[in-house]
Amino acid sequence: MLSVVIPIHNEEPSILPLYDRLTAVLEPLQRPYEIIFVDDASTDRSFELLANLTETDAHLKVIRLRRNFGQTAALAAGFDQAQGSVVISMDGDLQHAPEDIPALLAKIDEGYDIASGWRKHRVDNPVTRKFPSRIANWLMAKASGVQLHDFGTTFKAYRAEILKDINLYGELHRFIPALASFYGARIVEVPIQNQVRPQGNSHYGLSRTFNVLFDILTIKFLLKYFTRPMQFFGRIGLVGTTLGGGILGYLAVYKLLGHEIVIQHGPLMIAGALLLLAGLSMFTTGLLGEVMIRTYFESQGRRIYAIREIRCRRERRAAGETR
Repeated sequence: MLSVVIPIHNEEPSILPLYDRLTAVLEPLQRPYEIIFVDDASTDRSFELLANLTETDAHLKVIRLRRNFGQTAALAAGFDQAQGSVVISMDGDLQHAPEDIPALLAKIDEGYDIASGWRKHRVDNPVTRKFPSRIANWLMAKASGVQLHDFGTTFKAYRAEILKDINLYGELHRFIPALASFYGARIVEVPIQNQVRPQGNSHYGLSRTFNVLFDILTIKFLLKYFTRPMQFFGRIGLVGTTLGGGILGYLAVYKLLGHEIVIQHGPLMIAGALLLLAGLSMFTTGLLGEVMIRTYFESQGRRIYAIREIRCRRERRAAGETR
């Protein structure tokens, strides 16, 4: 079975064209499928349009979140509800062409665990999107060791068992291949179309580049040091201890030789020590915070979203509890 997961937020103009194109692509595949739309608290008529479609199409399921949790949480909600052995994720703004789905599935059928879309010929703004994206993708490839040209696109196909090993939070959806590589996933890149958004405005901008850079640091830490943090913090501590010991040893010898160190070197020594300690404390606290959040969600089986309701022809139920 094939599951197609599509997070949306205020995509009313794209809903019906996307649904029609998806159906036209999926029906000829001659395999069971489901289409899961996750409405991330849209304020337009996106949910109403989708709810109406569920009245006539048993392949369609619509998940409505209680508030705007973000794209990562919306994808996680869709992945948790997906019943297929192969899961495809894509955006709902028609910048991803449903006609590329067979190409992704072909790579999964060849034995790969993840078929990742590659917007080889991008149509985005070169200043605010293409250039920052190229830098971020290069950094991500170096940090993760996964040689992909395009980490940022949502358009990917996964074997369902791969997604079960990955817990999403923050904005880590774009880095699923890097996280999956930790578990030995076989990954291949597939060129896809990158189409101009027909209507509306993109929800992404230059400001998100800084968030991506922070996520790259997180991924680097999780992939290399998550199970052995002492190798990371120990090296920093060793450098700090060596430098601090050297400075203090030098000052001790300087003092024994009869020189005054407080007046000559005191302010500089204090300022340098404070800056060094403050920088290390902030950096390590941020990384430890990432580990604590990951442990919190995984050890307690927590979710990063809350479902308001699920609509489909086969079942109707309200999800009132927050999980």
